[in-house]
Amino acid sequence: MSQDFITGCPATSGDDFQLNTVSFIKGAARTFPEVEVVSRRLDGSLFRYNYAEAYRRIKQLANALVNQGVQPGDRVAVVEWNTHRYWELYQAISGIGAVLLQVNLRISEDDKVYVLTHSNASHLFVNDTLLPLIEPIAKRLTTVGKYYVITDKPFEEVRSTLTLSDSYEDMLAAEKPEFDWPMVDERSAFSACYTSGTTGKPKGVYYSHRCIYLHTNAFALATEMTNRDVLLQTVPMFHCHGWGLYFSACLVGAKLVFPGMYTTETLNVLVDLMMSEKVTVNQGAPAILIPMLHYLDSLEEKPKFENLRIISGATEPSLGMMKGFAKYGANIIHAYGATESTPLVTLNALKPSLDSLTDDEKWDLKKKQGLPFVGLDLIIADATTGKPIEAGSTATGEILVKGPWITASYFDDPRSESAFVNGYWRTGDAGCLDENGYLKITDRLKDIIKSGGEWISTIDLENTIMANPKVLEACVVGVHHPKYQERPLALVALKYGMSMTAGEVIDTLGNQFAKWQLRPEEVIFVDEIPKTSVGKFSKKDIRAKYKDQYDGGRESPAEKQTAETV
Repeated sequence: MSQDFITGCPATSGDDFQLNTVSFIKGAARTFPEVEVVSRRLDGSLFRYNYAEAYRRIKQLANALVNQGVQPGDRVAVVEWNTHRYWELYQAISGIGAVLLQVNLRISEDDKVYVLTHSNASHLFVNDTLLPLIEPIAKRLTTVGKYYVITDKPFEEVRSTLTLSDSYEDMLAAEKPEFDWPMVDERSAFSACYTSGTTGKPKGVYYSHRCIYLHTNAFALATEMTNRDVLLQTVPMFHCHGWGLYFSACLVGAKLVFPGMYTTETLNVLVDLMMSEKVTVNQGAPAILIPMLHYLDSLEEKPKFENLRIISGATEPSLGMMKGFAKYGANIIHAYGATESTPLVTLNALKPSLDSLTDDEKWDLKKKQGLPFVGLDLIIADATTGKPIEAGSTATGEILVKGPWITASYFDDPRSESAFVNGYWRTGDAGCLDENGYLKITDRLKDIIKSGGEWISTIDLENTIMANPKVLEACVVGVHHPKYQERPLALVALKYGMSMTAGEVIDTLGNQFAKWQLRPEEVIFVDEIPKTSVGKFSKKDIRAKYKDQYDGGRESPAEKQTAETV
């Protein structure tokens, strides 16, 4: 897997002109000045302006940052909802050569302290509603010298135990709307995101200007974005920069919508915006999309979307979810990636050469992770030899990937040594490439169940269970078994008002899995399945909680167990 590096004939291209993030908003303000940007306020009202007005504010913000002492390379932390102000901060901070540090709102206090201190963050912007996340840990944030509050209130009305230097809007109001942008070395970091720390401390991924510039172009091209689209920024902007959807909007001149604050209990906010603003591009994890679908199903007057593409990541989408959105004219497009990959590695699109597939075959294909992006080098490495496994083979191996927007190391972290091999990032996912080049993930390597000498994919079990119309979510983990080493255990959350027995859940698996090998030994009904800070099933916590489930050596499902949601 080694690769020679050679130098050819010198080019005459303007390669000294660096790929910088600020180019996106500069271009949008010049070419699409009238295009609208919408941002939902905390009270539910909508703030509207356009690319030209946004660019003026971004230049004011750049002046304010410089006057506050922010230097190139400084880490500026942001604790904020998905708003136009967060978007402005991304542009201005990176535009002056500093680094926007994404602070995950959902991680623990200790992890927040680690991220802020390990990154050496010197300035921090925080929304006034999120002050309670920072105030209790402020004394431990030894590197942060200045705090700024993002608020719609007058600065003097904000109450905080932090020593606040200024408010966001006051900072902008004091500055002129002109700024002479420097040319930033495109290999400099524009933003930093830390992994959610499910195994050990979070790991820092620092994205370059070049990385996000190329990723943005590939993302927009693969999803066929144009200036006729309306993009809703659903993925949290504190997680892998929200996949950079807002940069793609600038690139093509699309209308951009920010939902502001929302929770899993208020997902009607997203659906209402999708309907009122005529959204055509959206993204999210099934943990968000499934409740959104249920809200749509609850509406008396059913909407019909036009050309709505929803990019679904984090976990494989269930067939039921995809077909459910299709009823409303929405196309679920599965994508695969991670914090380390900016995040997109693959995207599922139907090749014209496969148009002759039956509808059922097309639906089955849509569940796969998709086609690797051109420009990335993805291989399936044999666990024994490390050599690539050819596409079309039934053998699985670890997915390795490298390319211009794949990280090559973690920031100041010795764990880089084991996470990369020959320039490839080791994803930790097991999978294969089918004969048509589509990637199929069989499981996380750490989640594959080893039972009686056989390997069991938890993902396939989960998605088959979730195909039952009564099931909201299903998670399968391997739990220690005294006879078989491990056996599957299924946690199932039912839709409101539905009831099932464990036997019915197992019958859902039909003839797709061998009864003695691949069926969960037990089904446990729960109100909610534990999740990580980025919306994935927290299998580590589930395994820990149910580690003694099979200590008695039980081998038959709890047929009599029933559940009914309240």
